[in-house]
Amino acid sequence: MKKILINTLKIIGVLLIIGSIALYFLQEKLIFFPEKLDKNYAFSFPEKFEELNFKASDGKLLNGVLFRADSSKGLVFYLHGNGGSIKGWGDIATKYTSLHYDLFILDYRGYGKSEGDINKEAQIYGDLQMAYDSLKRRYKENKIIIIGYSIGTGLATELASVNHPKLLMLQAPYFSLTDMMQREYPGLPTILLKYPFETNVYLKACKMPVVIFHGNADKVIPYESSLMLKKLFKPSDTLITLDNQGHNGMNDNSIYLSILQTILDKTTP
Repeated sequence: MKKILINTLKIIGVLLIIGSIALYFLQEKLIFFPEKLDKNYAFSFPEKFEELNFKASDGKLLNGVLFRADSSKGLVFYLHGNGGSIKGWGDIATKYTSLHYDLFILDYRGYGKSEGDINKEAQIYGDLQMAYDSLKRRYKENKIIIIGYSIGTGLATELASVNHPKLLMLQAPYFSLTDMMQREYPGLPTILLKYPFETNVYLKACKMPVVIFHGNADKVIPYESSLMLKKLFKPSDTLITLDNQGHNGMNDNSIYLSILQTILDKTTP
């Protein structure tokens, strides 16, 4: 019996080691699901739009699209989820331009027409800051609202924490990817995670008001994540619960859109 127990423990140990190695070297494929587009791909959207390219610090070109609203009141700097590209995410543009806000969406490295590959957390933050700095030449910061969805929420919070936008909005945020890893892969050492995306840490440094939207039927990023973030709120921060809303389709939720309009109207300088 003792020998069987020892052998079982050895097998478990080997499996944990194998799992840890696989997690470390394959985590980009577990986190990011880009849709790649040919560099000559022509976007087609009903809104007025301008395609923008940015040169990163290592020379890679990153691609984004700026959607134009009539009588623009400002800019929504939108950080999309971990799948797809601007080709699909651009479908949300009307939701924001109809409220008289320009909308900018950047494709992360390896997404859409953006060159390169994601290989470290600091690289992503550097890319976002570079694009944000470029947009600041067009818009005053008191007219910029940063919005992040899903994987983009941690990125949006970090970006907001080191800048001064008018408002930060998070759609279905996680507490951190470390927390998500502990939920999905219990037993594996979190030190292996190259992308902790610590929304909880960055949130504490955000001086602007923060509004979180989360569906209580979310099966991907649990609603509990936002309840945990709520404990870190300033008096000006708000959590809005969307009843029966799952992880996808928040930008089509009529209640979300109604509240969004109220918020944007109130925050217009």
